[in-house]
Amino acid sequence: MNAPLDLQRARFNMIEQQIRPWEVLDLEVLALLERVKREDFVPAAHRALAFVDMEIPLASPSEEAMRRGQCMLAPKVEARLLQDLAPQAHETVLEIGAGSGYMAALLASRAQRVFTLEIDPALAQLARDNLQRAGIRNAEVRQADGSKGMAAHGPFDVILLSGSVHEVPQALLDQLKVGGRLAAIVGDEPVMRATFVRRTGEATFATTQPWDTVAPRLANFAQPSRFHF
Repeated sequence: MNAPLDLQRARFNMIEQQIRPWEVLDLEVLALLERVKREDFVPAAHRALAFVDMEIPLASPSEEAMRRGQCMLAPKVEARLLQDLAPQAHETVLEIGAGSGYMAALLASRAQRVFTLEIDPALAQLARDNLQRAGIRNAEVRQADGSKGMAAHGPFDVILLSGSVHEVPQALLDQLKVGGRLAAIVGDEPVMRATFVRRTGEATFATTQPWDTVAPRLANFAQPSRFHF
């Protein structure tokens, strides 16, 4: 009988103790975190961790996805990315790294349409199932290599990389509309920065790096050489 109340309390605590202190103060974003049920996007084995300040594995340790480090980002990181990107109701969004589909659900609740790319077939299906169960109709999951983007459906108003990269590929920047913006977590451990790029013209971009965090790598993005001469 207490389960719904316990979930409600845990969600409240997540918002008040993790997310607000991380300067997520947009009332629409906070209301969205109440409405989109994060626990419904967490694998059953980790459901108890749905509101904990940590990354949540999306596969068991023996599975290929887990070996790649695929996980849900910490709630405060998801919320801050959503707030700072500020997708609008008329916009089309491309997400790289669907994971469980939770970030796509948040984006779809703000934007007109979301395409989310997932390289792992099992995770692509998981995201598809979760979004369908949640009644999200304007987010489409595609199994694809996100490092290439999806030029055929671009340009996009918003591009979000739901994980970290050493650097943002020019191929993705080229898929932004003029005035569009991209967010990614860029760098190498232990120093990574939330990086926001706005396309200001056909060949010009403005970049800001307002906060630091660390996140697992997205698959198939170029890595720096480990050899030094």
